[in-house]
Amino acid sequence: MTNNNPIGIFDSGIGGTSIWKAIHELLPNEKTIYLADSKNAPYGQKTKDEIVALSRKNVDYLLAQNCKLIVVACNTATTNAIRELREEYDIPFIGIEPAIKPAANNSKTQVIGILATQGTLNSELFNKTAEMFQHTTIIEQVGHGLVQLIEDGNLNSPEMTKLLESYLQPMIEANIDYLVLGCSHYPYLVPQIKKILPDHIQIIDSGEAVARQTQNVLREKTGFTENKKEEPEFYVNSDPKVLESILDYKYPVVYKDF
Repeated sequence: MTNNNPIGIFDSGIGGTSIWKAIHELLPNEKTIYLADSKNAPYGQKTKDEIVALSRKNVDYLLAQNCKLIVVACNTATTNAIRELREEYDIPFIGIEPAIKPAANNSKTQVIGILATQGTLNSELFNKTAEMFQHTTIIEQVGHGLVQLIEDGNLNSPEMTKLLESYLQPMIEANIDYLVLGCSHYPYLVPQIKKILPDHIQIIDSGEAVARQTQNVLREKTGFTENKKEEPEFYVNSDPKVLESILDYKYPVVYKDF
C-alpha cells in the first residue's frame, strides 16, 4: 500500500523534535511536517479543556496539509487529549506517554523516578498506567520551569542545572535505578542529567517506541511513501531561532501564526 502524503507531528514547542528525529531516522523516505506551538508552551500548566482546544487547532492545521497520520509528540497533549482527538477525527493518531512499563519491569530496586509536567502527572491516562505497577514505587517529580528554559534557549544555563539537581537528588536518595523522562522536551537534558545521576541509573524516553509504532501504523493502515524522499517541513508560531538551533540549522524553520 502506497501513500505519499506526509506524516504530521505536533508538540507544545520544540521538544517533540526528539520524537521527530527518531521517526526520521527509522523512516527517512517519509515526508514529515512538524508543528511547534511554542506560543502556547508549556501545555503542562494548562487545563484539560485548554489542552484539548490547542490540540484540535494543531490537528486542523496538519489535516489542511493532507497528513495521513498524526503523531502527538507531547506527553501532556497525549494524556489529556488523544481520546477526544480519536473520537472526533477520522485519521490514525499516535501518542506518547511516559515509559513506565519498561522501567517498572526491569527495575531491580523496584523504585523508579519519573520527571514530567504537571499536566501529565495529573492526567487520568497516566494514573491508570501507574496503577498497573503497584509492586513498584514511583517517585513523581514535576519539572517546573524546565520546558520554559528550553523554549527560551537556556538549555545549558546555571538555572537549568540548579533545577535539575533539586529534582533529581531526592530520587537518587530514594534509590531509583530508572529515570523515566515524561516530556518530549526532556531528552535534550540528558547530557546534564547524566552528570547528576550515578552511572547505574538508566534513563528512558519514548522516542524509539513512538517511531516503531509509527512504522506499524503505516504498514497496517495508511501505507508508506514509495521511492520518494522529501525534505521535512518545520513550522513555529514564535521566534524560529531556538528551533533552528535544536535542529543544528540543517533545515529551514518557517514562522506561521497558527
